[in-house]
Amino acid sequence: MKTVFKRTPTLKDVTTHYCPGCGHGIAHRLVAEIIDELGIKGRTIGIAPVGCAVLAYDYFDIDMVEVAHGRAPAVATGMKRTNPEKIIFSYQGDGDLASIGTAEIIHAAHRAERITVVFINNAVYGMTGGQMAPTTMLNQVTSTTPLGRDAADQGYPLQIAEMLAVLPGAIYVERCALYNPAQILNTKRALKHAFQLQLDNATGLALVEVLSPCPTYWRMTPQKAMEWIEQEMTKVFPLGRLKGRT
Repeated sequence: MKTVFKRTPTLKDVTTHYCPGCGHGIAHRLVAEIIDELGIKGRTIGIAPVGCAVLAYDYFDIDMVEVAHGRAPAVATGMKRTNPEKIIFSYQGDGDLASIGTAEIIHAAHRAERITVVFINNAVYGMTGGQMAPTTMLNQVTSTTPLGRDAADQGYPLQIAEMLAVLPGAIYVERCALYNPAQILNTKRALKHAFQLQLDNATGLALVEVLSPCPTYWRMTPQKAMEWIEQEMTKVFPLGRLKGRT
């Protein structure tokens, strides 16, 4: 009797823990679709962050590892160097990547590590109660900035994509968003390109920043959260390709 192995999709058919209107569900679907379309499910290893996506390994039917807060690029470096044939990606939020993990992402890019980074920016700490993050906007209200973020007291939003784009070891940096279907398709295009660069064995780090809604801690409806990304977030975090060829 001939054995037939059925190929299953990378995104598992399970209920997630995310809040209504959260962008992580959209981003997960895009990453999973790309892995399936590129045919790399069997050789892909993902790294889950500490943050709202801490349980990402429950939703992707691929090898996943959980690492300490902010250390995903460091772990990805070791994984890729010891398994160069594997496709390694980290999936990180702004609290994970842009705060405690700032040194890791900068030095991974500086070393031109051949990894793919999915950077979800919702301008707030979502898992721990909605505190101010490095990416929190000026005048944005959070649980630790009840009067809004003030530049004189808390400084300015950290623009990670712009910082990395000046490093020679970062070969591709693009900022996208999830606020409407056209932007979601554009985000998928950018993410697919970032994975393809690793498939092509290009020397350097590829990062796609994704502006994503957090209705719960923005204290908005899901619809208003999407509008806020388009009308407010993109003023501080402009969309577009910052580094890399078309």
